[in-house]
Amino acid sequence: MPYFDAASAAPLHPVARQALLASLDEGWADPARLYREGRRARLLLDAAREAAAESVGCRPDELVFTSSGTTAVHSGIAGALSGRRRVGRHLVHSAVEHSSVLHSAAAHEAGGGSFTEVPVDRSGAVSPAAYAGALRADTALACLQSANHEVGTEQPVAEVAGICAAAGVPLLVDAAQSLGWGPVPGGWSLLTASAHKWGGPAGVGLLAVRKGVRFSPQGPAGERESGRAAGFENIPAIVAAAASLRAVRAEAAAESVRLRALVDLIRTTVAGRVPDVEVVGDPERRLPHLVTFSCLYVDGETLLHELDRAEFSVSSGSSCTSSTLTPSHVLKAMGVLSEGNVRLSLPAGTTRADVDRFLEVLPGVVAGVRAKLGAPVSAPPSSTAPSPSPAAPLVVDALGRRCPIPVIELAKVIEEVPVGGTVRVLSDDEAARLDIPAWCEMRGQEYVGEEPAEQGSAYLVRRLG
Repeated sequence: MPYFDAASAAPLHPVARQALLASLDEGWADPARLYREGRRARLLLDAAREAAAESVGCRPDELVFTSSGTTAVHSGIAGALSGRRRVGRHLVHSAVEHSSVLHSAAAHEAGGGSFTEVPVDRSGAVSPAAYAGALRADTALACLQSANHEVGTEQPVAEVAGICAAAGVPLLVDAAQSLGWGPVPGGWSLLTASAHKWGGPAGVGLLAVRKGVRFSPQGPAGERESGRAAGFENIPAIVAAAASLRAVRAEAAAESVRLRALVDLIRTTVAGRVPDVEVVGDPERRLPHLVTFSCLYVDGETLLHELDRAEFSVSSGSSCTSSTLTPSHVLKAMGVLSEGNVRLSLPAGTTRADVDRFLEVLPGVVAGVRAKLGAPVSAPPSSTAPSPSPAAPLVVDALGRRCPIPVIELAKVIEEVPVGGTVRVLSDDEAARLDIPAWCEMRGQEYVGEEPAEQGSAYLVRRLG
């Protein structure tokens, strides 16, 4: 069964398994103790730290191991903000950061701080100029991921790092998705990562803090990991994480070329075989193994279940698959279609045969889901000249119905509206705010705007053809 969700958790690398099993016998003792077993454990821990630091591009004494990548982000942001509290309490981050950054920003604001969210373009990339405009005299920290976890778009880390350095603001880079593929561009002040993203064991995160960066660890003080990560070190898992990082980096150059070709094949084939699909993310400046696309008139949860029945493990940013019933904040920030979203992130070793079989299965699965939902058969927009609008718009009541039903109901009635006429779609589904404008762009209609309604919102669409 092909597993295409390496961005969530990559399969355990063989080197990680070997290192984990070997260090279980040698790394169980307390590395802080001076007796023989403790010294052996300390040697393993020090060697793992040196190997990880070499891969990260920092000094060993700048790097600590945490219990997860999320913990590393939380500790890094809190420590940097506290260390620079005399400068101010302003935080800057992009709109597409991992949820761990967003949660840290929310907690910071609840504690009396403030933050600015830098928008992204439709490919998911930030503008260095926009980052520069967000920095203030009281900015204590800026955050920017190296590459996005949902769409794979790489960010201009080097340019933003230079801007932050010129302003005297430290930059924290979340490198969870990219570190296994190569070094992060220099200029960062803090860096975080997570071992299970590159094939290491879960439960190991990295936090690197450059010398000279003001940093004050938060929470109860601990004696481990320079006081920056509380709790007893999981030495076997740490050793496995460092060993697998070195191993995947050695394989990255060749594997990235191979996987990039497979992703290029997916991008072009999906766009050609599946009607009304939007492939999102930067087509060039991206991670080599990740591709995301969204399908009109498709329930994301049903689509993922059907692909699972066909023996493909994939993930989604659709609100239809989320317990919060809200679309992915990444897709929302990009302003792209969110319904029927599928993310493929290919692990090392993925074969062309597995990709070919997925591309054969996908069109039929999408068509089947659309048929079950009663979605209209797509047709190219006509070129009929506009005519005057009717006095009152046609109203589609989709209140209480989740995506993709509001868009499906809109598509069913649009042909009944005279060219130049409008449709008023009533919906209380958060995803409609993204999906109706995206539908208009894909189908050649005009999105007029959103206005408040007695329940939910009203979305106005003008028929152009």
